[in-house]
Amino acid sequence: MARENEGSVSTTHRTHVERKSDLELVVTRTFDAPVHIVFDAWSKPELFRSWWIPKSAPITLESCEMDIRTGGKYRLVFSHPDFPQTMAFFGTYTEVTPNTRLVWTNEESEQGAITTVTFQEKDGRTQVVYSERYPTKEALEEAMTGSAEGLPEQFAQLDEMLAAA
Repeated sequence: MARENEGSVSTTHRTHVERKSDLELVVTRTFDAPVHIVFDAWSKPELFRSWWIPKSAPITLESCEMDIRTGGKYRLVFSHPDFPQTMAFFGTYTEVTPNTRLVWTNEESEQGAITTVTFQEKDGRTQVVYSERYPTKEALEEAMTGSAEGLPEQFAQLDEMLAAA
C-alpha cells in the first residue's frame, strides 16, 4: 500500500508513505534545503520541537531530551487534554552518522519499532527516507493509524520550517 500526500506547503515535493512488508513502513520526502540543515532539524531539540507534533493533533510536546550520538538516549514527553497523565516515548540512538543517518530504538513498549532515517543531498535538496521496522504485524497495523497519518503533516511542517530558515 502506497500513499502520497502533498502536505500544506510544497506542491513540488510529496510525502510518499508505503507499507513495504508486514513489518515495515517507509516514508520518503525531498526537502529544498541542504543536508546539514535538514539533519539539524532532526538532531537539535529546539528545532525538532518546532515541527515534530502535527498541528492538527491536540498534543503538546512537554519535554524533548536528545543526546544525539551512538549510544545516546532520547526521551519525548507528551500531554493530551483528554488524558490526565503524560505519555513518554524513549529509546537509544544505535547509529548516528552526521548528515547521513540516524537509527534509534523505541523502547516504551515491547512493540516498539526500530527507526532509521537517512539523508541524501543532491543539487542542494535533501531526500529523507524514514523507515520504521516493527517486531510484529500487529504493531505495524496499530502504527498505520498513527505514524502513517501523522508523518505527512509533520514533514509538511518541517518543509515550512526549512523554508523560513
